[in-house]
Amino acid sequence: MNRLARGDDFVGPAVRSMIEVGGVDSRSSFTRKAELLFVRWRRHFGWIQVLMFGVFLVVIGLPLLLPDPPAESGILSNPTLFLRYLLWGIWFPLVFLSVIALGRLWCGTLCPMGAASELANKFGLQRAIPGWIKWEGTPALSFIIMTLYGQTIGVRDHPEAAAGLFGGTMLLAIAIGGLYGRNKRVWCRHLCPIGRVLGLYSRLGAVQFTPKVRLSGGDAYTERGACPTMIDLPRKVESRHCIECFRCVNPKAAGSIRLELRRPGVEVEEIRDHRANPAEAWFLFLDTGVALGGFLWLVLPQYQAIRQSFGVWAIQNHIDWITRIGPSWLMSVHPARAETFMWLDFIMIVGFMLGTMAVLTAVLASLTTVGAAIARRLGADGTFGQVFTELGYQYAPVALMSLIIGLGAELLMPLRYTFVGMEGVHVIRGGLFLIGVVWSIWLGDRILRRQGLALSKRWMPLVPGIAGSLFVGFGWWPAIFGL
Repeated sequence: MNRLARGDDFVGPAVRSMIEVGGVDSRSSFTRKAELLFVRWRRHFGWIQVLMFGVFLVVIGLPLLLPDPPAESGILSNPTLFLRYLLWGIWFPLVFLSVIALGRLWCGTLCPMGAASELANKFGLQRAIPGWIKWEGTPALSFIIMTLYGQTIGVRDHPEAAAGLFGGTMLLAIAIGGLYGRNKRVWCRHLCPIGRVLGLYSRLGAVQFTPKVRLSGGDAYTERGACPTMIDLPRKVESRHCIECFRCVNPKAAGSIRLELRRPGVEVEEIRDHRANPAEAWFLFLDTGVALGGFLWLVLPQYQAIRQSFGVWAIQNHIDWITRIGPSWLMSVHPARAETFMWLDFIMIVGFMLGTMAVLTAVLASLTTVGAAIARRLGADGTFGQVFTELGYQYAPVALMSLIIGLGAELLMPLRYTFVGMEGVHVIRGGLFLIGVVWSIWLGDRILRRQGLALSKRWMPLVPGIAGSLFVGFGWWPAIFGL
């Protein structure tokens, strides 16, 4: 029997979890029943993931066998458009939105990629995890590369591109599982481009898993124990790596992990107690910027003007290769659908997205620097780096809402054909963004409070944060209200 299940031989200083008072479970009846339900169904998660793998094959593979939809068809009249809407209009935005209520439940219960990677690991080489995979910057690079690649191949518009991106990602997840780790999900912890984004925003979630008896020392990484994403369970204090597989939950064991429900955003409000991570704060800036660039190049007329000017300059300087059609595995080459990218398009899309990412990151980092400097001058606890990192998390709600509104724009589009109309869609999007802004301001205030600033002093370092949230909104304005 393992150490976690026994729960009676922890060594070193330990503290009783705040959710137990005098040995009595103080959680609500709903929380206890929800925990028991998932524990009972835990042995069936594998079958659920098999079902999801079948859905994955249908959504990704079936459009390859179907003819292109006629121009006048809609999502209810054409199966290709319906499957595309399921992927980009339903799954993509809702999986991000779900983290607020459910955390990373998608990852541990439903995701076929993580399950396939773990299955491959059971029969794989189980080699030691190399340092480049463990590096904190690897998830950010994974997300940025996949986002860039998805744009250059036209992943939203062409079923071949979607099959290539998602199918290739599935194969990569299986390969990583077959090579590295021992009964672990190396892919989910270190490399999944979506998983780390969900992990970041799961800090806003209403779900957490807490040790009944917590060892001192703070959150730690370990390849031993029951956790597939290598969390040192007795020291667990943060949510971002937890995929909610419920393997560590045993209601009858005194040393187990237990499900808790909390106020959304409280982990970020108290981020100092939940292992604020500099790499994660920078990742928040970067992923918001690259996602914004992936939306703006499609809608801004300025992009086309810049593209035209750059193309003319290249031809005048005899850089003729830039007008050649690129390889179909790297960019969109679909002449039958009137879309064929040249190297000019590839360079411009990648350059524009990286440029947008750099600008947004620079602005948010500069404003956070100003806020941290003011907070420190007014007496905030901690080093400048610590205060900067903690304040960086205040943008999480506005960044999450921006991703949902911009990249998940198709979710609300069917409403334009109802009494809601397009104006109503704009109102809903504006309302979601307003929620993100207000929530970000609230988190900024709570973070500054935790840093020791009195209410009368907190407004000054809050101003740069408010400006940053509004700047993000300015960037996403075309997605919210149109040009």
